[in-house]
Amino acid sequence: MYGRSLILPPPGEENFFLWGPRQTGKSTLLKQRYPKSRWLDFLKADEFRRYADKPESLRLEIKKEGLPEKGSQIVIDEIQKVPALLDEVHWMIENYRLRFALCGSSARKVRRGAANLLGGRAVRYELFGLTANELGAEFDLTRMLNHGFLPQMYETNRPAKLLEAYVADYLREEIVAEGLVRRPPNFSGFLDAAALCDGEIINFSNIASDCAMSVPTAKAYFGILEDTLIGRWLPAYRKRQKRRVVRAPKFYFFDVGVVNWLVRRGKLAPGSELYGKAFESWVFHELSAFRSYHELNETLSYWKLSGGTEVDFVLGDMRLAIEAKASTRITPKHLRGLRSLVKDNPLSCRRVVVCLEPRAWRTDDGIDILPVATFIDDLWNGDLISVS
Repeated sequence: MYGRSLILPPPGEENFFLWGPRQTGKSTLLKQRYPKSRWLDFLKADEFRRYADKPESLRLEIKKEGLPEKGSQIVIDEIQKVPALLDEVHWMIENYRLRFALCGSSARKVRRGAANLLGGRAVRYELFGLTANELGAEFDLTRMLNHGFLPQMYETNRPAKLLEAYVADYLREEIVAEGLVRRPPNFSGFLDAAALCDGEIINFSNIASDCAMSVPTAKAYFGILEDTLIGRWLPAYRKRQKRRVVRAPKFYFFDVGVVNWLVRRGKLAPGSELYGKAFESWVFHELSAFRSYHELNETLSYWKLSGGTEVDFVLGDMRLAIEAKASTRITPKHLRGLRSLVKDNPLSCRRVVVCLEPRAWRTDDGIDILPVATFIDDLWNGDLISVS
């Protein structure tokens, strides 16, 4: 059991949503944080049927049993399965002053079910897969790039069957079963095509052509992946550029292990091109989790000139620029993007390369070369990105 970096409020202090893909550990975290709470789990068929058929049951039960004592939290797991219950939750927040923790893997069905998200009465948290900081001494980079970030997948020595089940039972079937897509075979093929584009600029026309669907359908399916937290967009940095830059966003899946399974990558070994792609996805995962857990109000983006010169990640208004290079020896070609960046942007921007070199060092023009272990420590200790 790992200590998670996401800090949830004390019992009875806030109403909140906790979103995150399946198997990231949301329920485990809530049980640790609120061990004495009243718990509704809509993965249980009997509880799902009771409240789906009669959402007011919860209010009536609480009224009959008496209001929970002050400082307690009511946890509802898989809230997206019964979106109508949110109207009752809203009423109880207003009239009973109760505190709810609402856990789910997708806000899309909630919105489609015509339920509001409590009109600003509940804050939003998101739980990512495991980070290197959470794993501590158990962190193994090559294992993580092969197994992925989900706790169960990372722990097992045979992740293939579990990943197969995850993709088949959740990504391909449950999203369809919840009514988010209308043509299951079409969506299944789309998943495979989208995974091939992980970490790349998305060409909707090419995806649509490969999957025999319209461009609007391809865009809608990417929207489903975003709403169900299966993937997220990385926008292009476009402010105050003297030279022509790429403006289209990139798309990253939430878990590199799932991508490995979808595209049949096989075992990733250091030094290979696919290992390098997975390494970049891992750096994006760490940065995204840190930014979310510390509630940084700064955009994470990438920078790319139309001629091809690129920097993988840029934080805020050029506060930090990072290149992810799964190389044991950083050469001038690896620094080309970061050196080009300063021609258009402030010299005060800190520039970093995250790599597999054995020790940290700095170039003559001020680029920090950080081994993986140093990057992890500096990031999560707040030395790389200040959170004050």
